[in-house]
Amino acid sequence: MTVKTVLVVGGGITGCVAAIALAQRGVEVTLVERSPQWFGVGHGITVQGNALKVFREIGALDAILEKGHGFDQVRMREADGTDIVTITVARTGGDELPSTMGALRSDIQNQLVAMIRELGIEVRLGASLVGFQAVDSHVEAELSDGRIENYDVVIAADGIKSSTRALLGITEDKQPSGMGIWRAVVPRTPEMSISGLYYNGPEYKVGFTPISDELCYAYVLTKPDRPDNGLTDAQEMRRLLDGYGGDVPFIRDSITEDTFLNFQPIEWLFVEGPWHQGRVIAIGDAVHACPPLIAQGAAQCSEDALLLADYLTREGDIEALLTEYEQRRKPRVKLVVDASLQLVDWEIHPDTPGADPGGLMARSLSALAVPA
Repeated sequence: MTVKTVLVVGGGITGCVAAIALAQRGVEVTLVERSPQWFGVGHGITVQGNALKVFREIGALDAILEKGHGFDQVRMREADGTDIVTITVARTGGDELPSTMGALRSDIQNQLVAMIRELGIEVRLGASLVGFQAVDSHVEAELSDGRIENYDVVIAADGIKSSTRALLGITEDKQPSGMGIWRAVVPRTPEMSISGLYYNGPEYKVGFTPISDELCYAYVLTKPDRPDNGLTDAQEMRRLLDGYGGDVPFIRDSITEDTFLNFQPIEWLFVEGPWHQGRVIAIGDAVHACPPLIAQGAAQCSEDALLLADYLTREGDIEALLTEYEQRRKPRVKLVVDASLQLVDWEIHPDTPGADPGGLMARSLSALAVPA
């Protein structure tokens, strides 16, 4: 095995999966996370089967599925609740796994953190990568805590706001999509056991994903700026849900001032050029971040991490291995980013001739059923 020591920068899903997969293959891993506290945020997440496949590969799936809710269909409706179509989603992780799982992001993160602790991976909180240089067959990494250390490879998994991109000479940066998203975790009814999407209403789209037997993750796709209208977050999200039927009134009435709510503009990124410089490589949202229209963000990041662990534990020239890895990942990731941006455009311009969001979602996920 060529690589014996790796520094992983970033403690989100991407960095955690990379660290776990490498440690399980006998690599000595150090993980640094800039936050002084390490935990997943509490809002919901929709995870497709190809992410579940990665979680199974590293031994995390059973515990994650126990917390989440698996299902296979998406129900699309008009804003008033009239059914449009119910789609059976492609099983991108294989026939033995659910097509989709809803969960709390914090539940997934907490399981990955527990595995990192069990594997004895060194974790340093409140630290980040501030510089590096090639030294013979190693990377001399300079950390924000003042340490300068040598590693065989450095993996930057520090997200869409990555500071490592600039260190790698990458000029592409995150871009606005023209949309924002409100998220809430609220109770659900027994009938809300699959994802629901509501189109052609006052906002771009309203939807929900069940995340347990009792809870769902509800969201509103809206304009990218939070209006200064004097409303509390709970009042604002309830306002945005006005004018919708079906299950949405139940969601709306469940939102209180104590509900966990989150708003943020939706941004995207795809780095066309090299993701690596020498033995330092950026992966996940640091080089490709897609709007959550087909729920492939966590899946593509997890695939990145697991496949990179495989490449780094092969024999061979590191430059050649990293180049081959990028060539393998980029077409698949670009498919997801392009499809997600097309869906964003159709959400913003619903009268576009030939718009077919359901068809594009189905075709994209079917293509992703091919192993990464």
